[in-house]
Amino acid sequence: MWDEEIRHMASSHAIMASGVFMATVVPAVLVPGFSVYGTHLLWQYSVAGVVAVVNISLFWLLGVSPPTKKHTITYKMSRLVRSCLYLLLSCLFFHTVVVLYGAPLLESALETFSLAVLLTSLTTLRCVCVLGPNVQAWIRVFSRHGAMSVWDTSLQMVVGCSVVGAWLGAFPIPLDWDRPWQVWPVSCSLGGVIGYLTGLVVAPAWIHWHRKHLTYKSK
Repeated sequence: MWDEEIRHMASSHAIMASGVFMATVVPAVLVPGFSVYGTHLLWQYSVAGVVAVVNISLFWLLGVSPPTKKHTITYKMSRLVRSCLYLLLSCLFFHTVVVLYGAPLLESALETFSLAVLLTSLTTLRCVCVLGPNVQAWIRVFSRHGAMSVWDTSLQMVVGCSVVGAWLGAFPIPLDWDRPWQVWPVSCSLGGVIGYLTGLVVAPAWIHWHRKHLTYKSK
C-alpha cells in the first residue's frame, strides 16, 4: 500500500516536473525571441498554464481529490465556481502580500500580479486538487500533525518549498550586481519554480525514508 502510493506520487511528480521543463523549452523553440529573462511574463504564464493542466489532469486520473458527496450537476457546478473563486482570491492575496513586502504598487502591477498567478498555480491550485474547495481542510493539513495521507504530506512540502523559494528569490534584487535576472520579479518567480521542483523531488523521497514513522488518522 505504502510503496504503491509512493510510486504513484513519484511518477506524478516526475510528470509535473517534466511539464515545467516543457513549458520552458517548447516555447523557446516555437516562439521567436522567447527567453526566461527577455519574455519573462510569457514564461510565467506558460509555466502556470502547464502546471494547472498537468495537476488537474493527474489528480483527477489518480482519484486523489475527495469524492463529491452529491452527484447533482448543481452541486458540481457549485464546487467548480467555489474553486475558481478561491483561485482568484489566492491571486489577490499573493499580490497583496508581495506588495506589502516591498513590491512596486503601481509601477509594475502587471508583473506583480503575474507572479501572484504563478504562485497560485504552484500552491493554491494543488490545494484545490488534493483537498477540494474546503478551507477547513486546508487549515487542518497545514496545522501541526494535520496530514492524514501521503498526499497531504506532499502537499505541505511542495507548497512550503514553493513559497520559501519565492521568498528567497527576493534577496538578490536589491544587490548592485546589475544582472538581468534581478529585474522584478524574475528572481522571485525563478525561486518559486525552483522551490516547486525541489518539493516535487523531496516529498516522495522524504515520505519513503520516513514511512515507518508516519501515522495517519482516518479522514
